Amino acid sequence: MSDALRIEKEEQGAGGRYVARIDGRDGEAELIFTRRGARLISADHTEAPVSLRGTGAAQALVERMVADARASGFRIAPVCPFVLAWSKKHPEWSDVFAAPT
Repeated sequence: MSDALRIEKEEQGAGGRYVARIDGRDGEAELIFTRRGARLISADHTEAPVSLRGTGAAQALVERMVADARASGFRIAPVCPFVLAWSKKHPEWSDVFAAPT
């Protein structure tokens, strides 16, 4: 069994989600976001099924969003408590986090 973690970004209309899947495991973790403006998105909700808890999949979703924010020049409003908690644990991410909306 492989434990390769794959993350995809899906966008539709004014929002979308980051989705994490781990080879050989059922389910997917997701981080749902909404575009709030040209340079601002809100991280609205993060969820991982029991089959993916403890794998780091949800954390990897936040890390991917931070990397995308830096690469694309947008800021993140951490509405989701999980994302807010990770933003506080990583002060080096302060360049991409905005006040929650």
